[in-house]
Amino acid sequence: MNTKHEGIIASNGIAIGTIYLFNREEVVVDETKIDENMVDDEKNRVKSAIDDYISELNNTEGANEAQINIANAHKELLQDPYFSDTIDAKIVNELKNSELALNETINEMVEIMSQIDDEYLKERASDYKDIGYQLMYKLKGIKPKDLSLIEKGSIVISKELTPSDTSNMNKENVVAFATDLGGKTSHTSIIAQTLDIPALVGMQDISEKVEGGEKAIIDGDQGIIIIDPSDDVVAEYENKLKEQNEKRERLKEVKDKESITTDGKKVEVSANIGNIEDLKAAIENGCDGVGLFRTELLYMENDHFPTEEEQFEVYKEATQMLGEKSLIIRTLDIGGDKGLDYFEFPVEENPFLGYRAIRLCLDREDIFITQLKALIRASAFGNLKIMIPMVINISEFKRTIELIDDIKKEFDQNGVDYNKELEVGIMIETPASVLMADKFIKYVDFFSIGTNDLSQYTLAVDRGNENISDLYSNYNPAVLKAIKHVIDESHKAGKWTGMCGQFASDTQATKLLLGIGLDEYSASPNKIAEVKDTIIKSNQKDEEEFAIKLLDLETPEEVEEKVKEHN
Repeated sequence: MNTKHEGIIASNGIAIGTIYLFNREEVVVDETKIDENMVDDEKNRVKSAIDDYISELNNTEGANEAQINIANAHKELLQDPYFSDTIDAKIVNELKNSELALNETINEMVEIMSQIDDEYLKERASDYKDIGYQLMYKLKGIKPKDLSLIEKGSIVISKELTPSDTSNMNKENVVAFATDLGGKTSHTSIIAQTLDIPALVGMQDISEKVEGGEKAIIDGDQGIIIIDPSDDVVAEYENKLKEQNEKRERLKEVKDKESITTDGKKVEVSANIGNIEDLKAAIENGCDGVGLFRTELLYMENDHFPTEEEQFEVYKEATQMLGEKSLIIRTLDIGGDKGLDYFEFPVEENPFLGYRAIRLCLDREDIFITQLKALIRASAFGNLKIMIPMVINISEFKRTIELIDDIKKEFDQNGVDYNKELEVGIMIETPASVLMADKFIKYVDFFSIGTNDLSQYTLAVDRGNENISDLYSNYNPAVLKAIKHVIDESHKAGKWTGMCGQFASDTQATKLLLGIGLDEYSASPNKIAEVKDTIIKSNQKDEEEFAIKLLDLETPEEVEEKVKEHN
């Protein structure tokens, strides 16, 4: 009774429920060799299974951004000729049946991807496992277990949950989950955050320590699961859960208030979005605007580069929905961890440091100009701003402004309306842009700090590598000093700095960032109200004094400990 186990926090919160032990359907792969006259039939079986699954993935009605991202990742792998050709070759050349050919191909791809120390490629191992399960079920005519149908109040425990498993969870029934495998940046973790349910991952053997049906508590704030808790512990957590629920009710009242500190400092709390559905959720959650509109989803959901008109309609709709509120739209950030079915990227050892974002756009100015035209036209309908990602050289930004100025001249000649005061800023994501912040600020209208990449590149730590995950921390003093330097340089020039990385959604860091001088938080929609609530209750001058002391600390552990004590 009352056994406690630790895990990696994937999503915060507290849940009390009954354990549902999720074991995947047992699949026995047929290893029988086939006759030559069966080759075409077996190839067609695989093709039919792939086509059926792609059809399912194309049905994204009601899906959120995380689910759409996963569907696109799966489609990309399924439509990769190498994948289907490898399966076909095993059928044709080795006379292996469709099940065996699929299983061997999936295992080979998982093995290859698992060996690579790159977040994007390593995540592809999980995606290959997922599509392997889905295709094998179709080949064998097995209907997979549906997590949307389990009883209310369930805490799902499993060795591993695929992105598909998590996507199918019904938030009304599943109150939390915990898995043996997985990391905090995995697709499964991202979906847990989107669903706003507590989740722990990387627990190694939790699925072997339960039978199902036990009462359990998941504390997603402390990173623990308590199995068969005592009555006293249950009572303690029922009080915490009550406080959590009361807080959620209070936050409903806070969400539409202005974010002004007790000493009068006004801060904007905006949202990170990827499409119009996300924007609707952000507005519902009380956003002061949008600090990051990821436009790559427009490209990833298409089978062609979206036209100027196709993009314009989306940007225009988003701008009009926000009215006077700011809409910061990031130009195409493709490459690295995001591919396109209809565009062949060069093979690179480290795509995150390669042909991506502004580098690709300035190399393919035809693609870039189409997007810039759509953005500039849409600026006539509200408070739209343009943000350029992954800029490391002044020359990159100057060339972008030249393209924008050329488009404006063309529009002036043709009587096309646009916002003459259109603002253009850059994302701060690299040590280069941090060190050159004093130079960049002379040319840009604003900065927005992308902490996901900034921390990764500043610390030289792959944030997706579980072997060194303890080294990746936004609380590292080096990262905090970089953030402070960027904010200070913008303020010296009379300009502002926002943050659109995950750190802005970390409510433990809200006061710290306020003290460092952050002007705008762009957070996940479900974190907006909590960030606002903290700001409204804080005194900016007091937080500034606290932050200055923190910057003198030597380790991220010291910083986190002081932040927790302070909060």
